[in-house]
Amino acid sequence: QVQLAESGGGLVQAGGSLRLSCAASGQTSSSLVMGWFRLAPGKEREFVAAISRSSGITRYADSVKGRFTISRDNAKNTVYLQMNSLKPEDTAVYYCGLGRSTIVSASVSPRAYLYWGQGTQVTVSS
Repeated sequence: QVQLAESGGGLVQAGGSLRLSCAASGQTSSSLVMGWFRLAPGKEREFVAAISRSSGITRYADSVKGRFTISRDNAKNTVYLQMNSLKPEDTAVYYCGLGRSTIVSASVSPRAYLYWGQGTQVTVSS
């Protein structure tokens, strides 16, 4: 059984930064993609970023390019999302997921993920 645990959310002013962490435990393949999605009120779950844990290849949503950075520490089975220059429209519950694939470009839909964490709230005030 795989478990994903997010942490690092909180309240921050616009322009500020937060770093989210997602620790994976259980039977996880080190080659599967891990990604971050977010869910804002009244919206569908939105892709944010994904990373191949084997190659380090990354992919970002256009809305976060240049502001967010996804990274991984395979020794700790942890993926991070560094969020800089935060905007009020970044406010959402952020979820990490363990993908079905090893291919980052095939991992931009929620359907491409097998397991999800419980989510962590990020609130950006204006």
